[in-house]
Amino acid sequence: MSLCQQILQSQSEENPSRLSIEDALILYEEANLTDLMHVATIHRRLRVPGNHVSYLVDRNVNYTNVCTINCQFCSFYRPPGHPETYLQTTDQISERISQLEEIGGSRVLMQGGVHPDLDLEWYTDLIRELRKRHPSIELDCFSPIEIEGISEICGLPTKRVLEELRSAGMHGLPGGGAEMLVDEVRLDVSPKKGSGENWLRVMREAQELGLTTSATNVIGFGETNLHRLEHMEKVRDLQDEALSKDSTGFTSFISWPVMLENNSLGRRERGTNKYTLGTDSNEYLRHVAISRLFFDNIEHIQASWPTMGTKVAQMALFAGADDIGSTMMEENVVSSSGTTKTSASERELQLIVSRAGFVPVKRDSDYNLLKTKKIIEDIFSPPPTQPN
Repeated sequence: MSLCQQILQSQSEENPSRLSIEDALILYEEANLTDLMHVATIHRRLRVPGNHVSYLVDRNVNYTNVCTINCQFCSFYRPPGHPETYLQTTDQISERISQLEEIGGSRVLMQGGVHPDLDLEWYTDLIRELRKRHPSIELDCFSPIEIEGISEICGLPTKRVLEELRSAGMHGLPGGGAEMLVDEVRLDVSPKKGSGENWLRVMREAQELGLTTSATNVIGFGETNLHRLEHMEKVRDLQDEALSKDSTGFTSFISWPVMLENNSLGRRERGTNKYTLGTDSNEYLRHVAISRLFFDNIEHIQASWPTMGTKVAQMALFAGADDIGSTMMEENVVSSSGTTKTSASERELQLIVSRAGFVPVKRDSDYNLLKTKKIIEDIFSPPPTQPN
């Protein structure tokens, strides 16, 4: 039996030991994908018992595309002064949230760029007004990178910025801007974004304040498998720290491949790169499976239908994912780089889950399961008898 097979067998046990980064690398590079997905499914059942797969009815709001960070892989941002810049008003954002309320949504994910002209008061006034108009909607807003930008503008520490936003009514800090927390990769594609330790520090502060947080990972920058595992190790270490303080820490982990069609990273001469840019569906599924094995301290692994398509996202449910993601209603960041499908109805998400043999269950952004209205036909029931 090879070392790879021995590791897979040990991870198939009822109480598997924590997967080391060295063993994870062997699995990443040598394991048969089908075997790897099988073991990831075992871990998924240990972490999330039962046969349900959750989903979230929410909406993305990208309040501005003005940004000074200039990431090579981002096709969404526009530098200050560009004729295509925009900044949405409170009324415009509120109207989008009203549309979410009409379909029974529970969360808004609101992110933009690092805008050099917006002070802390602009953000707190916005959150406070949205909380007043839409008290039942959870406001998960901004990202660690945006928090750093606000901090620099107002001259306050990032934790104080988070405290002010929380007091105004912000519910959570999403995991955007992580991409790759290994600086060898991160500072190559986003030299103005700052180190991965900055992202981790702001997330630590958010967790200390009781804000809902999630962890993300973008792959395909030309990084090695070891780089990917080093990213996950940093997230796992911070989760250990959060749990030791009786914090929930990260509710979930979601990864997706970088979209290359419309940005400067995609236009790089691939032949001159040390590693290959981009990923395919098999590599994505391998990454999902490895993340399920590696994160013994994060309960939920989310599939990414906006970047991979619904069929591959459905396959990710057999690679350890227990959540199919959200409706989104609109998406402007990833879509600017090449993806075409930017929203999914609740019915579509239920169909994806049901056709994979799982039970779809609606949730909120804290993964509390909600009353789920069944809006699809029972695909396992026989068709109705036709009259003669």
